[in-house]
Amino acid sequence: MQKFGIPSQLDRNDRKILDLLSRDGRMPITELAQAVGLSKSPCQVRVKRLQAEGYILGFRAVLNPVKLDRDHIAFAEVKLTDTTEKALKAFNTAVLKVPEIEQCHMIAGSFDYLLKVRTRDIRAYRQVLGETISALPFVSSSSTHVSMEAVKDSAF
Repeated sequence: MQKFGIPSQLDRNDRKILDLLSRDGRMPITELAQAVGLSKSPCQVRVKRLQAEGYILGFRAVLNPVKLDRDHIAFAEVKLTDTTEKALKAFNTAVLKVPEIEQCHMIAGSFDYLLKVRTRDIRAYRQVLGETISALPFVSSSSTHVSMEAVKDSAF
């Protein structure tokens, strides 16, 4: 059985390592090895292999947006005036430079992109929308959905 679309060439121990590290990327290798049922060295070798093969892309700190005064989340649907490869590339490049845009997804549907935007409050969002998002290359229109509560917010 595949979990999270993981190819079947990974064995039970590899999948367990990935599962545990996805929940706690700072888990000490000795704890990880014990939880998986391996000794420290073979577990460490597996983790390095999973990184080298691209199953583990990296480790990061999960920040508290409330403490950082960035707990307002809005999702912006964005339509472009042009969807040629050149236009898409220009838009994608520009989006990467906007720190308030936490996620950007190209969408197949009635609009072209869905942006997850994190700001201090609705006034700050309105400013980012009006001055930054609307000024991105090839943007023709946008529609906003404000998040009232994050029920589930995880990478997997």
